[in-house]
Amino acid sequence: MNATHILVDMRVPRTFVFLDLSGFTNYTAAFGDDAAGRLLSAFRTIVREIASDRGVRIAKWLGDGCMVVSVDQGDGIAFTLDLESRAADVCSPLTLRAGIATGYALLFEGDDYIGSAVNMAARLCDIAEPYEVLIPQMGLERLPEGIQADHHDPVALAGFPGVIEVFALTGTPSPPDRNDTGELWTRAPFI
Repeated sequence: MNATHILVDMRVPRTFVFLDLSGFTNYTAAFGDDAAGRLLSAFRTIVREIASDRGVRIAKWLGDGCMVVSVDQGDGIAFTLDLESRAADVCSPLTLRAGIATGYALLFEGDDYIGSAVNMAARLCDIAEPYEVLIPQMGLERLPEGIQADHHDPVALAGFPGVIEVFALTGTPSPPDRNDTGELWTRAPFI
């Protein structure tokens, strides 16, 4: 008997963040694979730490970058600016660049996302300069406290008609307001 699996794909609202360490290929060529591996390991460690603090999920690693998904746009933005600040020290001399977009996407086979918001975040990351976090104008509605949006020149992005109004995000987000409850089971009495 053959079992057929039917996977239900659904559209979900999410914020997508694409991050890239600029200069990684040149760094590897200049300092070797071992040094590049240590730097990449340090980068991934801080990505995991900040993702945990900010309540976002690392969807996938992309070599010297990653794709992060957030249910809340503010958490995705705060994660990105926190990471940019920490990466400036931990990943030096490399620089971080990022693209952020929010919208509905198809949750495909339970572990991947397909949609224009995903594509836009990736394209914005591709054109971002070092230490630049780009977001389309339509994403400016819910900026976290401490974050400013500076107008950027409009951009043409592959796969999108016309030019897109884009802003560069700067600032320091407020500390996370949630507590990690993962350690609550260690407290006595636990019933």
